[in-house]
Amino acid sequence: MADKLIIFDTTLRDGEQSPGATMTKEEKLRIAKQLEKLRVDVIEAGFAASSNGDFEAVKAIADAVTESTVCSLSRANDRDIARAAEALKGAKSSRIHTFIATSALHMEQKLRMTPEQVFEQARLAVRYARNHTDNVEFSPEDGSRSDLDFLCRILEAVIAEGATTINIADTVGYGVPELFGNLVRTLRERVPNSDKAVWSVHCHNDLGMAVANSLAGVTIGGARQVECTINGLGERAGNTSLEEVVMAVKTRRDYFDLDVGVDTTQIVPASKLVSSITGFPVQPNKAVVGANAFAHASGIHQDGVLKNRDTYEIMRAEDVGWMANKIVLGKLSGRNAFKQRLQELGITLDSEQDVNQAFQRFKDLADRKAEIFDEDIHALVSEQTAHQEVDEHYQLVSMAQSSETGERPHARITFTVDGSETSSQSEGNGPVDATFKAIEAKVASGAELMLYSVNAITTGTESQGEVTVRLAKGGRVVNGVGADPDIVVASAKAYLSALNRLQSNVLRVDPQRGGV
Repeated sequence: MADKLIIFDTTLRDGEQSPGATMTKEEKLRIAKQLEKLRVDVIEAGFAASSNGDFEAVKAIADAVTESTVCSLSRANDRDIARAAEALKGAKSSRIHTFIATSALHMEQKLRMTPEQVFEQARLAVRYARNHTDNVEFSPEDGSRSDLDFLCRILEAVIAEGATTINIADTVGYGVPELFGNLVRTLRERVPNSDKAVWSVHCHNDLGMAVANSLAGVTIGGARQVECTINGLGERAGNTSLEEVVMAVKTRRDYFDLDVGVDTTQIVPASKLVSSITGFPVQPNKAVVGANAFAHASGIHQDGVLKNRDTYEIMRAEDVGWMANKIVLGKLSGRNAFKQRLQELGITLDSEQDVNQAFQRFKDLADRKAEIFDEDIHALVSEQTAHQEVDEHYQLVSMAQSSETGERPHARITFTVDGSETSSQSEGNGPVDATFKAIEAKVASGAELMLYSVNAITTGTESQGEVTVRLAKGGRVVNGVGADPDIVVASAKAYLSALNRLQSNVLRVDPQRGGV
């Protein structure tokens, strides 16, 4: 019988550390429920001690998820561990994941601690965590750049204290597949009690080798857990991509000889949900979940696929969820049909009033767009929950814009500021530029526009445009997302949404956030 590869998803913790990817509690909960449908083994729900908001999100996920183990990250100290344990109380299955840096560079420059102090703190942290749960994971941060002898000594000690999972972290994406795989193997060979723990790998993608390093940790090193994120989301260049690891292992089972418990038909829905909520679009040529992943432009390729799909396709699109999305509702659909579809999509709204508001948004959209897809429903619910989580200091009322060849584009916009209407107009290099300048003429936020992107939610010219606006001010980076069949309107919604997030305290990022 083949070994099982444990899939540990950290989209809600490490993935959220991408600048601008901060999620609300409700958004995290929606993603967690989709990850449960995906049947990942472990969901790292957050870093409970980092902020009250993260604590509440971890607690909500722990209370709601029953099919996956729910995990919270914590630094190697009693306060963090106690906070994680408190947040995880309601979980059917829980794990505490504690870490401390072990490389000379990190110990000296970041922690200002000696190796002996780090050794003792790691040992005592795992001992304390075992008082709260028998499922404890330990990570040596920056493990791939740590002294081998010291690493062996500290890992032997934490296993002796009861760590059940040992996670080797390539925190800065420094690893090279063969070297990283050999590091994991050497550690397992040299640590006397290595057989008492499951070995795991956590790799970052700074050199574009996160997936390759993770799989080398599995094949060469013997690791049986991979830490990964949906769409490879994460700090800097991102993390190991869940969809790539899972489909590599399933497609090349002849080589890996491993089982994974993931329901692969839920991969694309998970990818689209994470992209919609975070505002990070998936590149078209992204493996497995990119729009072009199963597209064939070459005539030779098209001919081959028509004759036999196996000629150019090593996976079936429907196996990862590409063909599962169907037209579900239209403007004649009633409230009960809409509510049923929300249930099928795993979307839970807090009250009947929230359902009524979502249904009204759906009817308004159906008047403008003949065919409503699952992605449209996800988008309108995301927009509604974002409005509820953040005080709507600014809210769009109406707008008009003109763009004509040979004439300078012009926009006129009316929006509310704390409930009072105000209007503004401006010219710009294009209708979107004119719209943003018209808003800023009244708001004068002083924020820097870091990113503007447009993504079609579904196919066809009737598709809603989903616009992401990333603003930065005073060390804060926030995303605003807006969706509308009119891209300029969607842009205005996104810009005002980002301004609302800058105004709000709900999404303020704690400077202590971080980890492996």
